[in-house]
Amino acid sequence: MTSRPSVLVLGEALIDIVEREGGDVEFVGGSPANVAVGIARQDIATHLLTRLGRDDRGRRIADQVTASGALIHDASWTDAATSIARARLRADGSAAYEFDIVWALDAEAAAEAAEAASVVHSGSIALFLQPGGEVALSTLERAKRAGTIVTVDPNVRPALVGSDPRPVAERAFAAATLVKLSDEDAEALYPGASAARVLETIAALGPRVVVMTRGGEGALALGPSGVVDVAPLVVEVADTIGAGDAFMASLITSVVDDADLLGGDVAALQRALRRAAVTAGITVSRPGANPPTRAEVDAAV
Repeated sequence: MTSRPSVLVLGEALIDIVEREGGDVEFVGGSPANVAVGIARQDIATHLLTRLGRDDRGRRIADQVTASGALIHDASWTDAATSIARARLRADGSAAYEFDIVWALDAEAAAEAAEAASVVHSGSIALFLQPGGEVALSTLERAKRAGTIVTVDPNVRPALVGSDPRPVAERAFAAATLVKLSDEDAEALYPGASAARVLETIAALGPRVVVMTRGGEGALALGPSGVVDVAPLVVEVADTIGAGDAFMASLITSVVDDADLLGGDVAALQRALRRAAVTAGITVSRPGANPPTRAEVDAAV
């Protein structure tokens, strides 16, 4: 009997300081950390290799991540301050961010952790900001060569990725088995290109499945058997913080749960998209990045 697959998430964990009427509110955040929490809440063994300060904010992040069931790698801890992102909510509930972040990653720890995982995920600031970006990218590439499933979400942050994020993003895409990006990411990477063209361009780099989320229009995916789309779950939106991360976490869960997803089965891809849409919908219905449990998703699918 083989053991259940485990997922390694490489990337930043930070505190989101959300500006609200009546005062700021702090939430645990960072796209990869949110993804790790989301996967663990689906009852999948999850490890997060990140960068945390030994301060109150770092301990708050660790408490929330471990409460979800995920484990934080020992190499994640540092004597520097925990990173923060200040989020200002727009009228539609989406957030504009300002960052105070330093990103570094222990290369030896990342390599060892990736060797022990069945799935390796990274994305967001972790891919673009140095010196940790090169470590994250190299780890994904080694994992691909070893035959490990690799998932990527570029989650492009214009304030941090430089004037031309495409070379870094495409290097990550080339290492990936599955890519998820938003329509905003697509516009940042391939300005003016249609959704179909973006999916085809990324798929040509090597991923077996490429998914684009489109907010209120749902999501579109290109797999080995063609294009599949899904409508969003209609809910009253509290805010959109963590929606894409919840969607990504659900896709990774489906990769672990359903071997047919990466094999070209259209029905499996449709199931994965529907489940991810429900997961994201539940997340946006409550404040902050607070993804649902497996039981909550099962009840709503």
